[in-house]
Amino acid sequence: MVKPFELYLPAGDSIPLVCDSPHSGVCYPDDFRAAIPLARLREGEDTHVDALWRAAPEFGATLLAANFPRVYIDANRTLNDLDENLLDMRWPEPLHPGPKTHLGFGLIWRNIDRSTPIYDRKLTVGEVGARIDRYYRPYHAALSAAIDAAYQRFGAVWHLNLHSMPNNAYERLGMNRPHPLADFVLGDRDGTTCDVEFVQLVASEFRALGYSVAINDPYKGVELIARIGNPSQRRNSLQIEARRPIYMDERTREPNENFAGVQRDMTRVLQKLSVYIRERCRTT
Repeated sequence: MVKPFELYLPAGDSIPLVCDSPHSGVCYPDDFRAAIPLARLREGEDTHVDALWRAAPEFGATLLAANFPRVYIDANRTLNDLDENLLDMRWPEPLHPGPKTHLGFGLIWRNIDRSTPIYDRKLTVGEVGARIDRYYRPYHAALSAAIDAAYQRFGAVWHLNLHSMPNNAYERLGMNRPHPLADFVLGDRDGTTCDVEFVQLVASEFRALGYSVAINDPYKGVELIARIGNPSQRRNSLQIEARRPIYMDERTREPNENFAGVQRDMTRVLQKLSVYIRERCRTT
């Protein structure tokens, strides 16, 4: 069995910053039994995102990274966001699949793109339940524990939900935009999950480093930030999407010549955010 996640604890004095990368896992469990090649399955990965942000513990933050792949089970979906068409029998609990699930991208992905199925079979209720128990629940338990511990100690928490996005994200989402995809997209579910000052701080730090930034276009954030974020209670949760070609080759999934520089830039951003958070903790 694949270890569900890696947990990197703060080095030195901790701050209430928790970073998680739910889609960067590259360890494919033996019971996956997909019908398409691994190279196609890997298109669903946020490959290397955890490595980009690996310096987080140096600044007192906690970093959680999934080992299992998103296409096997997606930790950024609710448990009832399941496509019953995948199953060999009725799911024992009520389901509420969202629009992306109907396209094949729910809790368990049915497709790798809109026209390419991942499986040549139905999944059993038992194997989906095993994925939930072995991977999804442990990941969520670890993230909840880190968030709760930070909040209980400091009375506030900042959460970064870390992702990457394909260069053709607008096309994949069926969107027409007059502008190119930004290098970084910040998602706060239209201002509901994170304090606006923090969102603007993150955006300004990226821009100062020469990157283009968009907010909630095209990604607003999904399950994890919706569950964690409540800025009125000083619970701030922000999704960050990095455009993949700025740091990797989308075809081979290998880091490109800019990877080290982008990684250094993410370290600079983390340093600035840590200063901001430490100051907010001293003034409360």
